[in-house]
Amino acid sequence: MPRILYLVHNLADPAVARRIAMLQAGGATVDLVGFRRGDAPKPELPVETMVELDITHDGRMLQRLVATLGAAWRAPDWSRALKRPDVIMARNLEMLGVANRLVGLWGGTPALVYESLDIHRLLLRSDGVGQAMRGLEQRLMRRVDALITSSPAFLRNHFHVHGAPPTLLVENKVFAPGFSAVGCNPALLGDFAPMRLGWFGALRCSKSLAALDALSRHFGGGLEVTLRGRPALTEFADFHATTTAAPHLNYAGTFRYPDDLAEIYSDVHFVWAIDFFEEGQNSNWLLPNRIYEGCLNGAVPIALAGTETAAFIERLGIGVVVPDIRPETLIGLFEGMTAERMQQLAAAVASLPRDLFRCSEEDCAQLVAHLSSLKSTIPDLEEAA
Repeated sequence: MPRILYLVHNLADPAVARRIAMLQAGGATVDLVGFRRGDAPKPELPVETMVELDITHDGRMLQRLVATLGAAWRAPDWSRALKRPDVIMARNLEMLGVANRLVGLWGGTPALVYESLDIHRLLLRSDGVGQAMRGLEQRLMRRVDALITSSPAFLRNHFHVHGAPPTLLVENKVFAPGFSAVGCNPALLGDFAPMRLGWFGALRCSKSLAALDALSRHFGGGLEVTLRGRPALTEFADFHATTTAAPHLNYAGTFRYPDDLAEIYSDVHFVWAIDFFEEGQNSNWLLPNRIYEGCLNGAVPIALAGTETAAFIERLGIGVVVPDIRPETLIGLFEGMTAERMQQLAAAVASLPRDLFRCSEEDCAQLVAHLSSLKSTIPDLEEAA
């Protein structure tokens, strides 16, 4: 049974818990090291050993940098609580810096894996800051034996442009062992009115909120919009005031993953898969969780032309792709949405194999087997020197 040391920037991130569960389902023993966000309690996770490095805060990059440098400097001390891993997996760039400090602390150097599920905006700047950050990433990747990412667009637009180690694509599919039931689009049950649209997950796009508010007001109850998830309050002028004042747009709070997925997606006809949070960059390149969650449970995805999400649903022959989110575009889309059209769109999603959107235990086993097969290149480099 391989031992994987997982380094994360936010211990309380639900995606961290999902990745741990996937690794364990694949047969790995997992130890966890990371930072805790200041407003989050220390999570209870089923790992053999968990080390909290420090407390960090969203939006305070300098504080996070100082905390990361401090954790890397102290690595010989806190790593004594850990058994020697076979693989060190670092989730994002700051943890890759800590991982580089760790790899030489054990005899028989562990393999090093860089997990990058989005590209930080600092890496994409065209100025000296961006150049310096890309140079840092390249230096830290010299010791990396494999890169894990979640969208082919990240490879085309960043990693393959600047250089990357061997890559493993791990999509953001739903991992829900024990939850075999999936949802059904209301249109397939003859429920067409009011039309219902869901925007679920990481809520961080002010343009989407404004567009959906205006759209739902236009239809005066003929289109209801439901929001579920965690809003990034720093990205909105006043998220809660806007949603409270909206007559046909409702923020219904967070949801449990995967427990609530079938229920919340079965209550809507469409899932909003558009995001301008990092317009032209990450927002264009990512394949978000909601596209897999929604399609698995029958919701019809709505995506923006020119994005990787649009390319994904077009390859599958499902969903709706819009050229923009101007009022006239969205109003025209839903004014032409007949019951027959809704049923056709829903049937196309329902006809696809579920394994396109759901991660199986076999997928987990293949992931862990791949990680276990990695061999560190560091000894070879040292011998060559």
